[in-house]
Amino acid sequence: MVEAFAVASGKGGTGKTTSTLALGMALTEEYDVTVVDADTGMANLLFHTGLADADTTLHDVLRNDAPVSEATYDRFGMRVVPCGTSLAGFRDADPTRLRNAVATLASETDVLLLDSAAALGSKSAVLPIVLADRVVIILQPTIPSLSDALKVQEYATSYGTGVAGILFNRVQDDDAIDTIESKAKRYFDGPTIGTVPESDSARAARRASEPLLAHAPDSVPASAYRDAAQTLDVQAGDSDAVADRFRSAVIPETP
Repeated sequence: MVEAFAVASGKGGTGKTTSTLALGMALTEEYDVTVVDADTGMANLLFHTGLADADTTLHDVLRNDAPVSEATYDRFGMRVVPCGTSLAGFRDADPTRLRNAVATLASETDVLLLDSAAALGSKSAVLPIVLADRVVIILQPTIPSLSDALKVQEYATSYGTGVAGILFNRVQDDDAIDTIESKAKRYFDGPTIGTVPESDSARAARRASEPLLAHAPDSVPASAYRDAAQTLDVQAGDSDAVADRFRSAVIPETP
């Protein structure tokens, strides 16, 4: 069984990578989880997982210099595929090779989380959303964030990718979340799976190069992420069928 989720936001600064890793760690209590940094232009998952010195990354895979197995690392109970951060690596990477890489990973895991680019301005940015079964949309409780997230949903559904749910992150004003959430229910296809407060714990975890649930497992946001993961209803797809779909996925044009 496997289901692939793209974790997307439509804008930077929402805590998308923090959320991807937190959901991944929470899901390891029940599933075999693989996390891929599919943000090939602005990757930072490697800094969150202590893999800044990784010898092989997704950039190498997308240049056809290494199999994806060599870019896969066991970290915090998950398999993690970090992406490099060099401009040369991004320039030389062929985003279409992500299809085969994800297909290979799909045959070996239960849950595949694709940490996607914040903006939808290139083929490499939109491809993870196209490949995924469903998307988890991370947003802050503001109208601009809501607007950007709706663009993610529109693009996802136009390619047949469903919406698993929305997760409000970095929430500072409980009153604001009530107002925005009522609007979100009208416009988003999926449910609200969680609300995560702003916290110094998340910033401290990034500085320590650890996921939040490893650095501060008893913190309020860590608990909120675990609750969100329980709400996320993972759907079991046939691994071979999913892998075949990835390999034959239509490559989108730049939005």
